Order: sequence, then C-alpha cells, then structure tokens
Amino acid sequence: MAKDSSFDIVSDVDMQEVDNAFQQAARELAQRYDLKGSGASIEFSRKEGSFLITAPSEFVASQVVDVLGSKLVKRGVDLKALRMDKPQPAAGMSVRQTGRMVQGIDSEVAKRISKDIRDTKLKVRPAIEGEKLRVSASSKDALQSVIAFLRDQDYGQPLQFVNYR
Repeated sequence: MAKDSSFDIVSDVDMQEVDNAFQQAARELAQRYDLKGSGASIEFSRKEGSFLITAPSEFVASQVVDVLGSKLVKRGVDLKALRMDKPQPAAGMSVRQTGRMVQGIDSEVAKRISKDIRDTKLKVRPAIEGEKLRVSASSKDALQSVIAFLRDQDYGQPLQFVNYR
C-alpha cells in the first residue's frame, strides 16, 4: 500500500515582524507632522497580540490604523490577520480603538474549510486538529488541487500550507 501524503493548513503570524511594524509605526507617529502633537498613541502587547490606539478623534485614529497597516504590509504581514474593533469614546473627548492579530484557525472557520474541501469531490481526507487542519490523500496531485482551490477562497484570515509530505 502506498504511503499517504499530507499537509497542514495553519494561520500563523510572525509576531516578531508585527512587533517590528509596531515599532516603525510608533516612530512615524512621533515624527509625522500631522500626527506629531495630536496626542495620538499606539501600544502593543506582544503576549496577547493586541493593539491599543488612543487618539483625539476618529479621523486621527483611522490615520494611525493606516500607518500601522502600511508598516505591517511592508514587513510582509497579511492585513487579513489584523482585526480592528470600532473606535470607542474615551475620557476627554478622545477615542480608543483596540485590535488584535488573529493566530490559529477557530473551529467555525475550520469546519467551513473542511466542508469546502469535501465539496470539491477530490479523494482527500481533511481532519481538524486543534487550530489547524491536516489534509491527507494518497495522491500528491489531489493535495496540490486542494491547495490551489483554497488559495482562491477567502476565509477572512491568511492561510499557510506547511508540512507538505
């Protein structure tokens, strides 16, 4: 019997690159003429993977998010992994906005991906294993077809294909 081939579908973000992008965004906030004295600030918790933006208005908060987004893109981090909440009013007529980096595939998205793979009618077996999916098949061509199919889909977060054997 031939040995089965497999690969894993994961959604991971390199937190070092996110931290580097945050450092660059914070430096740009301190130097950019339209944001320099505005009172806008950005904080990053690497352990939780979350951002806290405080700004005097929603417009300035959106500018800070744009700066952060541009730095993340330059560092090679997919913006689908960044989830920003709506700005909330804070003390002194300012606004506070939180965001987080998505790590791992939650169960609902994993079930949807697994169902979509089964609906392709390819001879593959998707299995949910925690925050990742393992897809196995006896044919490497079928696995390549699944990867091509998933690259065309949008699940609201970046997907990586690792451990291809």
